[in-house]
Amino acid sequence: MTLLSEDQSQSARHQPYRLPKPDKDISTSLHQPLGDLRGSKEDYMDSGESAVFGVVEPPRRSRGRLLLHGLVMFGREFCYAVEAAFVTPVLLSVGLPRSLYSLVWLISPILGFLLQPIIGLASDHCRSAWGRRRPYILGLGILMLVGITLFLNGDAIVSALVSDSSLKRIWAIVVVMFGVVLFDFSADFIDGPIKAYLFDVCSHQDKERGLHYHALLTGLGGACGYLVGAMDWGHSVLGRLLGSEYQVIYFFSALTWGIFLIVHLFSIPEQPLGKERSASASASAPTSALHLLGSHSNGYGALTKEPISPVVPVSVTDLRPRSFSALGEANSITSSVKQPNKEAQKRMTFRSLMKAIINMPNHYRCLCVSHLLGWTAFLCNMLFFTDFMGQIVYKGNPYAAHNSTAYATYERGVEVGCWGLCINAVSSALYSYVQRVLLPYIGLKGLYFVGYFVFGLGTSLIGLFPNIIATLVLCTVFGVMSSTLYTIPFNLVAEYQREEEEQQKLRGGNESPRGSGVDCAALTCMVQLAQILVGAGLGALVNLAGSVIVVVLSAATMSLLGCIFIALFIRNVE
Repeated sequence: MTLLSEDQSQSARHQPYRLPKPDKDISTSLHQPLGDLRGSKEDYMDSGESAVFGVVEPPRRSRGRLLLHGLVMFGREFCYAVEAAFVTPVLLSVGLPRSLYSLVWLISPILGFLLQPIIGLASDHCRSAWGRRRPYILGLGILMLVGITLFLNGDAIVSALVSDSSLKRIWAIVVVMFGVVLFDFSADFIDGPIKAYLFDVCSHQDKERGLHYHALLTGLGGACGYLVGAMDWGHSVLGRLLGSEYQVIYFFSALTWGIFLIVHLFSIPEQPLGKERSASASASAPTSALHLLGSHSNGYGALTKEPISPVVPVSVTDLRPRSFSALGEANSITSSVKQPNKEAQKRMTFRSLMKAIINMPNHYRCLCVSHLLGWTAFLCNMLFFTDFMGQIVYKGNPYAAHNSTAYATYERGVEVGCWGLCINAVSSALYSYVQRVLLPYIGLKGLYFVGYFVFGLGTSLIGLFPNIIATLVLCTVFGVMSSTLYTIPFNLVAEYQREEEEQQKLRGGNESPRGSGVDCAALTCMVQLAQILVGAGLGALVNLAGSVIVVVLSAATMSLLGCIFIALFIRNVE
């Protein structure tokens, strides 16, 4: 529900209401004239006080606040880049067999695909005094820090604790693998609550700006992570002080992630879902019985619950607001004085979760499918790009002797591939601003189509003409796809939810829309599913084809299929 100006508020049909003063009788207050109950719009800004008759549109956020909120994406992508650059050397250095390498990439996405919607749904109904999303973000952020600690320091930790050489190798493999899986699991999970947190605390206009800042800082974080990984820290003063190159990189990663996570959590206050009143206060003041409750609908994204029997006068039904925020935080009114034990009892079960996903509206389902196609194409290219550069572009051999020219050529190709990924990160940050320029002309669906098409065309040219200079130049299209995947689907979710809000207002219905956590979780689940498909199938495809060139060609094929799907099935929003 957007805030109206003074002139608009005089002619608006439905207006928000201010809570009557405690010393007045509630039934008398509810029948007062409309003008007497109308409050100034400052009363409805985010000042830490709960609204009673529904949730109003959050206030506009400054650019500084949105940037501080988005810094968590910089830290997350910084750590992701470090993992992408060093996961293979670290795992191979501790003695992990090559046959088990793909297992590392499969465990985390399988867990994420199964559990991500549960986290999103649980955060929609979290009643923590610190807010709905921030407890989950904090917990997952700590797990990310533990994971990267074990990943980059596992060998050193095991060497300090275990003296037997054979046991040391086994425990080092276990600890490093566990760190990689824990980091991947937490880093993938945290994206949904971060996006839902942005949706909760920002007005509709600021959601779009916030997502663009997220894409910008994601690109910059990845670029900085790859640059830190490309430097030779082993022979530096810091490397000698901390012990090894891995410890230096861990120091930068942990420091960056810890600082930016704290800044993110305190960037914008988050309103709790419902403030419980004390029993004594509710007994003395009738109006204190009016408090925020969760969604009372059983539609998509809702949880099963016991029915309630409201005892509020009939006139309250007419006074209930007819518009809702895009985040589904519309609330009902009940009297906890006469029915203290009859609040909505929500039970989160796997059955209710599956029912919520199955009942997903068709346009959300199509958006998930297109997101799956896009991430499958993107991961096909990104997970094997450095290997493609080493084998196809530089014509090196990773299986040759380590002192041979063929192996040195392959290593050189891998290093240049890292610089290509750095170009991808920078172009992703720059394209986030290009999107804002193109949006008024071609709309969200047009931007979605262009991102997939440019990526598909670029990867096709890389596969057909594997030239060093051309490949590095075409790495910019990776950034176009990255920025598209991180922003456009979530922008479409916000637009779909705003559309539902307007339809609710026109119909005058009193059912509550769902929370945004399930929608964001459904999208991020597609990332895990894409990683499962790539990890399970692409290796076999490379072995069947006998060449890594099939990697970029597969990425191009999936991206162009995504273009067709977007053109035919993604619903455009005006």
